[in-house]
Amino acid sequence: MKRVLLKLSGEALAGEKKTGFDEETVRGVALQVRKLLDSGIQVGIVIGGGNFWRGRTSEAIDRTKADQIGMLATVMNCIYVSEIFRSEGMKANILTPFACGSFTKLFSKDRVEKYFARNMAVFFAGGTGHPYFSTDTAAVLRAVEIEADGMLLAKAVDGVYDSDPKLNPDAVRYDTLAIDEVIQKKLAVVDLSASILCMENKMPMYVFSLNEPDSIVKAISGNFNGTVITV
Repeated sequence: MKRVLLKLSGEALAGEKKTGFDEETVRGVALQVRKLLDSGIQVGIVIGGGNFWRGRTSEAIDRTKADQIGMLATVMNCIYVSEIFRSEGMKANILTPFACGSFTKLFSKDRVEKYFARNMAVFFAGGTGHPYFSTDTAAVLRAVEIEADGMLLAKAVDGVYDSDPKLNPDAVRYDTLAIDEVIQKKLAVVDLSASILCMENKMPMYVFSLNEPDSIVKAISGNFNGTVITV
């Protein structure tokens, strides 16, 4: 793979604290991404906002407003993580689908190509810019737009299971899984709209745990411990 989209779980970045950031975890991600950039692999990054806000769980406010708060949570995440990247000697820029003053720049494919040519890590914040779409869907959309070779899903769990491993100790992990099966069985890899977008655009996914040492690098190198979702 020459170009990848890395989707990071906001909760995974929070570590044991569950909210906010765990700097050691984030720095570990930065060191792995630096290895990819140093080897010539171009990396785009989408970060969820669950370490700050989950709009769909709120019944007190309008769904559109709740989703807008979630979009801003992803902007905060990208600002923080990109600064950790810079402290580790990398260049990084943040793109959003809406104006955020001087905090970010507006997304365009031409701008992405320019940043990749300069060996920068490119963060895609703000989701799709519209309510009712998750960061999963935004991640697949950006992966398709930038013509990534695959999407890396770094989660708090080490792959895709036939049932929730937190609730079922006998849950079985899939090593390989077709995207059609994910949709038919309604497996909680990404949401349904993201799964369909992957299927229609033949975007493979690699699902693994962020907590395992060098898991991002291993997903690229083929020494992979997780679930490959084929198309």
